[in-house]
Amino acid sequence: MKKVAIVVSIYKTVKLSQLKEMFESLYRQTLKGDIFVKIDGDISKEIKEYLEKQKDKITYIDYRRDNRGIALSYNELFEEVLKSDYEYIARMDADDIMVSNRIELQYNFMQKNREIDVVGGYIEEFGDNFEYNKIVKYPLSQDEMFSFFSKRVPIANVTTFFRRSFFEKAGLYPTSSPTNEDTLLWMNGFSTGCHFANIPKVLVRVRVNEAFFKRRGGVSKAWNDFKDRVQVIKKLGYNKRSYFYALALFMVNISPSKIKQFLYKRLR
Repeated sequence: MKKVAIVVSIYKTVKLSQLKEMFESLYRQTLKGDIFVKIDGDISKEIKEYLEKQKDKITYIDYRRDNRGIALSYNELFEEVLKSDYEYIARMDADDIMVSNRIELQYNFMQKNREIDVVGGYIEEFGDNFEYNKIVKYPLSQDEMFSFFSKRVPIANVTTFFRRSFFEKAGLYPTSSPTNEDTLLWMNGFSTGCHFANIPKVLVRVRVNEAFFKRRGGVSKAWNDFKDRVQVIKKLGYNKRSYFYALALFMVNISPSKIKQFLYKRLR
């Protein structure tokens, strides 16, 4: 059985400099993985030329002319990987940076903990052209993560390292939500008996810009987030206090981006 596939979806908003940093972080891994790439819609000529030069280092690359969204893109990548005999799948975003031993750390953890279906880790958020830096930690054990999920997601999407058994149990990213495919996937994972864990180390450096906070704003998105959170609470049987946390998060999400930035930096 092959070891690790790394899946990356690329959209036109990514900058060439950011994409180069991401790929270099994959190439520097102390334990290599085969790279699977989906191009989700039109991209710049410069990025096309760069990707053409990377073809010898990329196991699979597929171009789609129309943008269909992040959930579908990663689902198609998962399906492509699952056709082969890879044991593990690591998810990565096109504008973030892996620490050099991320894959090795998660691979070794999964080899030692055969009951675990998905493992994540901490992230380090850093400002893109503005001053911001924060290490975001997540709970480590199954019970802690389940309890934490009554308020917030218990695992950072960009750090996820799946055993193929996760998808056999929980399926792929739900596409019913425009922004919370990961929240609904973790909901399905817990409800189908998947086992979760996090490693207490920073695994990915996550790029944060002003758009990061704006994307978490707006009444429409905040309402969608609230509805998805209520779905989680109901399906997993959390207590009534969870609704108050969901409402509090809704209020944070509709606040101005400067206030949101202040709250995210201190409360996460």
